[in-house]
This record gives sequence, structure tokens and C-alpha cells, in this order.
Amino acid sequence: MIPIADDNSDRTLTPVVNYLLLAANIAVFVLLQGMGTNDRFTYAFSTVPMEIVTGKDVVTPAHRVVDPVSGQSFVQPGLQPTPVSVYLTLLVSMFMHGGLDHLAGNMLYLWIFGDNIENVLGHGRYLVFYLVCGVLASLAHVFTTVATEGNPLVPSLGASGAISGVLGGYMLLFPGRRVRVLMGLGTADLPAWVSIGMWFLFQLVAGVGLLGGGSQAGGVAYAAHVGGFVAGLILVRMFDAGRTR
Repeated sequence: MIPIADDNSDRTLTPVVNYLLLAANIAVFVLLQGMGTNDRFTYAFSTVPMEIVTGKDVVTPAHRVVDPVSGQSFVQPGLQPTPVSVYLTLLVSMFMHGGLDHLAGNMLYLWIFGDNIENVLGHGRYLVFYLVCGVLASLAHVFTTVATEGNPLVPSLGASGAISGVLGGYMLLFPGRRVRVLMGLGTADLPAWVSIGMWFLFQLVAGVGLLGGGSQAGGVAYAAHVGGFVAGLILVRMFDAGRTR
């Protein structure tokens, strides 16, 4: 079930910040990550749980790993030196992506749902809300990795955590808003609480299923998705408080 559109008939603000966030994510992937080929940049600025917990930069050599699903082996680049404070990776990594499909999926969700939140919060508050949700999502991933004794050297990256916060805020503010989704070979209009609620349920079930082996598997940090979503639910009303429209 993939969302493709929602009802924007009540939007009064041009979602400038949302456009800039979309552009920033694309620019980082194309210009700084080299469309996913610049491993040095990617493995220097991704969020590494051990680095966040210890506050120390970690550098590791490249090593060969085996995909547990396909059985194929490949060389995974090692962690690269981070030229800034490791804590800044909590911000930088949310503008990075692991591949074109990863980027496209995240930008689709941001395009559809972000403008509605910006319309309610206003430009400045929406930007802060987005960034705070992203940081809290990454910290949720770090905490879950440590708590479940997952591999603390596996880096994470992507806008998924911040966008999960947007989805949490959207479902709270617009539970009955109609969202058009692709279902099989056709489309359907579903209320937001159904379309987003089903997405969250999948993240929760998948995340719980991984608790015995860490918070990340198959390249998906489900704890970050759940953490970002909960952060959005809790924070969106706080960011909306006192705003004059």
C-alpha cells in the first residue's frame, strides 16, 4: 500500500520549507554521496551507535560480509574518520540515503504529508519539528541497539525517522483526511488513521520481531521509525500551541 496523494484543499501556505527539505535530501545524495558511490562520505557521516554512546570517533577496516538471505558475500567499507563532532552525525545522517530507492520512497512520503504539517505549524516551527523528530528517532535507534545488544558499529542513515515524525503529527492532526493509496492494480481513498496506522503497525510488528537480534536488519532501522512516529505524536501539539493563523 503506497500513498500517492492527499487532500490539500485547505492549504494556505506555500510549503517552502518542505520544498527545501526535499531539495536538500536530493542534493546531498547526488552531490555529496555521489549517487551512493562515495563510500568515504557516507561512512564518515552516518550515525554509529557506539560513537554516540561513547562520544568517540570509530574507524574500522573494510571487511567481507555474507547476506543472510541470499547467501552472497560482498565487501563492506569500514567506518571512516568523522571530521566533525560525532554528535553532528545525528543531523547530517538524516539527509543521507542508502540508495536511489531509499531516497525516492522517503521523498514520496515527505512530499505528500509534509506540506500539511508545515501549513499548520508555519515555516520555522515545522523545520524545528522535523529536525527534532529526526534526532529523537536516531537516538531511539541507538538506545534500542544498545539495549538489545545489537551491533553498535552498524551505521544508520536516512530521512525515515524525521518523516516518521511527520506521519505521527499528520495522523494526530488529520485522522480523517483522505489519502489516496495504491492497492494492487488500483487505488483507494482511505482515512489517514487507516493508511498511516497500518504503516505504523507494520513498523511496530517488524521492530518487535527484531528485538532478539538488534534494532536493525536488512538495512531498516525500525526502532528509528517507531521512535520518530511517537515523537511526532507527542510533539506536534506542543509546536502548534499558541500559533496564530
